[in-house]
Amino acid sequence: MPSRLRFCALCLAASWTATAVPAHAAQSSDPAARYPSRPIRVVVPFSPGGQPDIYMRLILPLLVDSFGQQIVVDNRPGAGGTIGTRIVAEATPDGHTLLSISSAHTIGPFLRKVPYHPIESFAGISCTYSAPYVLVSPMSFGARSVKELVALANAKPGTLNFASAGVGSGTHFAGEMVKYSAKIDVVHVGFRGIPEALTDVVAGRVQFFMAPMGSVAQLVRDGRIRALGVSSPKRSPVLPDVPTIAESGLPGFDWTSWGSLLAPARTPRAVVDRWTEALRRAVTRPDIVKQFAAMGMDAEPCAPHELMKLLQAQMEVVAKLANAAGIKPQ
Repeated sequence: MPSRLRFCALCLAASWTATAVPAHAAQSSDPAARYPSRPIRVVVPFSPGGQPDIYMRLILPLLVDSFGQQIVVDNRPGAGGTIGTRIVAEATPDGHTLLSISSAHTIGPFLRKVPYHPIESFAGISCTYSAPYVLVSPMSFGARSVKELVALANAKPGTLNFASAGVGSGTHFAGEMVKYSAKIDVVHVGFRGIPEALTDVVAGRVQFFMAPMGSVAQLVRDGRIRALGVSSPKRSPVLPDVPTIAESGLPGFDWTSWGSLLAPARTPRAVVDRWTEALRRAVTRPDIVKQFAAMGMDAEPCAPHELMKLLQAQMEVVAKLANAAGIKPQ
């Protein structure tokens, strides 16, 4: 079952413009008609520098122009994203506190008990980007393709290791997806982060790593590590000569990282629709698309109902992987 959905950015029903609020609307008793009435806070439940943080800061000036109010990115890391996510889940649903998430949003509930529901506590606004992982291995490793990796794993069950940026990270579940799809017996080795995992890949101390495209593209070009396959259904223009994992022996393989924007549940639909359109315009601008591509990211806006379908589908896949790996909430 695919881990994500493909969306058409042109299916949005609403068409909002970032013009001044008419005088009669400003006098309305409907809060949505006066939105925004104060600065907007976008909570990123992780430290600065990750994709949910980078893309939001990149498009921030465009969003300020759309809404005519200051928009502040508020990094609230901790507890695997739970702290920042809870802030938004419990915020007043008026559109002045929003949440920038990654695919980790659907993983957290399978690792720890969370004080919110990852779907029901939120209103979807829009998808923003998707980015493939790259299955990389040391240059010294004997496998030069996904098929050869699977063959080596089957020849020596339980002896090959795969790295991740820590238990429950997107890279961990991406590796578990390879393990699950190929039906191989390999051992997970968690590191403190992506740089530490890559150090051991380069040194040949682990056999493979499902790494974010932006973290490894240059290492692959420099010949320091070998790319065996990309995790998206189509090849990436960042590494066009690297086949997809799906075409390399695991048909249907599809596991990408992605970003989205959520609001608290019960946020007025008019506010949600206005944000949906503002994000669509921002992330599809040619200059933004080009900057996304340089980081291995594809601009991929979607409608609110499509985002909620994505979250549900992703959670179903994560549940299967967590069960197969014996991962339970702590």
